[in-house]
Amino acid sequence: MKKCFAALTAVLLLLSAGCAVGQPQQETVSKTNLMLDTVITITLYDWQDAGTIDLAFEEIRRLEALLSVEQEGSDLYRLAQAAGQDWVDIAPETEEVLRLAKEYYTLSDGHFDVTIGPLVNLWDIHDGQGHVPTQDELDQTLPLISSDDLLVEEGRAYLAWEGMIANLGAIAKGYIADQVKALLVEQGVEHAVLDLGRNILLIGGKPDGTDFTVGVQDPNSVEGDLADLIAASDKSVVTSGIDERKFTADGKTYHHVLDPFTGFPADTGLASVTILSDNSAQGDALSTSCLLLGQEKGLELIESLEGVEALFITTDGTLIPSSGFAAYRVQEN
Repeated sequence: MKKCFAALTAVLLLLSAGCAVGQPQQETVSKTNLMLDTVITITLYDWQDAGTIDLAFEEIRRLEALLSVEQEGSDLYRLAQAAGQDWVDIAPETEEVLRLAKEYYTLSDGHFDVTIGPLVNLWDIHDGQGHVPTQDELDQTLPLISSDDLLVEEGRAYLAWEGMIANLGAIAKGYIADQVKALLVEQGVEHAVLDLGRNILLIGGKPDGTDFTVGVQDPNSVEGDLADLIAASDKSVVTSGIDERKFTADGKTYHHVLDPFTGFPADTGLASVTILSDNSAQGDALSTSCLLLGQEKGLELIESLEGVEALFITTDGTLIPSSGFAAYRVQEN
């Protein structure tokens, strides 16, 4: 099943919560900002105060200043600077994310590993450019990657070896989305869409009581071509795919989802994994984990978890849903 739409984002298309002709028009406010290295759009339905969205963006900015390893002075930046030397005091939010990351490290048999930072820096994939490392470079880098050597205690954390770097890129965006949702709900928001690139988080459903519709980008096609459609309310929809960031060198294409065991981009036959769950941090971590684990082990992991569904798309275009995914799939007329 393949549907083609003009999508505004690289991954997911959201169909607006419009009203039928003759019904009163619902108030809707929406704002877009470039943050977290992506385009973020927050839309509140049945709502008038645009200042509420400003509060959400302020929260994103605050959390990014704690969790981005690239921001000088952040908790993650200071943790990397002190690697192999000292414990670093960290904020409660940073502690929470690091503990979550270690949980998914265990759950994924080590495939989800936020200490992959040195490998990320080595490949340096951005803006369609990158560096293909030599075997000597990989041999020097791989020993620095192990979340067993990331220690977390109340209010502080420690990286055991000099040169280690914790990079939360595979979970921080989801965690931040969850925190923003909590803030908006506290403000009284009941219907909203948080679009953080490939992380979509829904607050409730549409004001008319129906589900939001989310399109899953076809990772093997051009931007805007969708592989499937999901109907859901109050859910997280997160996609990780090998089409997100990549570069070509000597005729070969390399993507950004790096295997912490081999040091090379994952080669599991999967092009993308979409996770449908209750919270975005979980979806973020699981989508990356399953992309690295591959179809068989990835599906086994999803089926072992309550309240989680997934759609795997292979590099040859085959769609492989988890056992309960069909309940959320938009059926063709």
